[in-house]
Amino acid sequence: MRVLKSLFDFYINSSIHVALAVFALSWITLLQFDIAYDKNILFFVFFATITGYNFVKYFGLAKFHHRSLAKWLKTIQVFSGFSFMLMCYFASKLEFETLIYIGVFGLATFLYAIPILPKKIFLDQQKNLRSIAGLKVYIIALIWSGVTVFLPLLNNHVDIMDDILITALQRFLYVLVLMLPFEIRDLNFDNLKLATIPQKIGVKQTKIVGLLLLLVFSLLNYFKDDVAINVLISTIIVSLITLLFLVFSKQNQHKYYSAFWVESLPIVWLGILLVIS
Repeated sequence: MRVLKSLFDFYINSSIHVALAVFALSWITLLQFDIAYDKNILFFVFFATITGYNFVKYFGLAKFHHRSLAKWLKTIQVFSGFSFMLMCYFASKLEFETLIYIGVFGLATFLYAIPILPKKIFLDQQKNLRSIAGLKVYIIALIWSGVTVFLPLLNNHVDIMDDILITALQRFLYVLVLMLPFEIRDLNFDNLKLATIPQKIGVKQTKIVGLLLLLVFSLLNYFKDDVAINVLISTIIVSLITLLFLVFSKQNQHKYYSAFWVESLPIVWLGILLVIS
């Protein structure tokens, strides 16, 4: 039992789970626009997510404790190294235009973690984008939206049109809602100067905001020129499930409530879409 728990914790802490969520959202985009399964872009996104997330999460730890790294962190470093090599392998199979676009998001990830910008615009000693008050969730939502919507389409030579821009906006709103249970959980730990949404408006109002965002997320389908019935149905179902998880989220939540269950919702969405397609 202890071995299984250790493996599960590694699965969460090494960012495999969040990478599956990003993989799922990218595949959803292909399904929404009736594009064939694109192994190269999907696996690039998967391994790039592991590489990027572990870089952001563990850069500081590795930087200051390199000689005395805990065994679990060393294992994650090695795993991230293999993921980086696989990311490069799949990147070599992508379109040149896609690689240029990837470079922009790679830079955003770098700035998100590395302290290189002017100190006066930051809250604490960490001079990176994630430290700017109130900005963290919007950066994450923007990157997820850009990666999971535009990358799969660009790599398949799809012209950017109004329906795609609406889909990107929907994805941005949905990821924002997914972040809210995490922000509610972290109320006990976040610096008050971070100005997270629950810190600014409280838990109850945060859930109301999440409800409104999910409503807009679903209604945006009706502004598209072309939307399939299975996309409409899957959007409504996943909105209801996500709302339930948001409603029942609290500060003192179970260790895996957000880290596993909430993070699983994009995978659930993909499953629903595949079943009803």
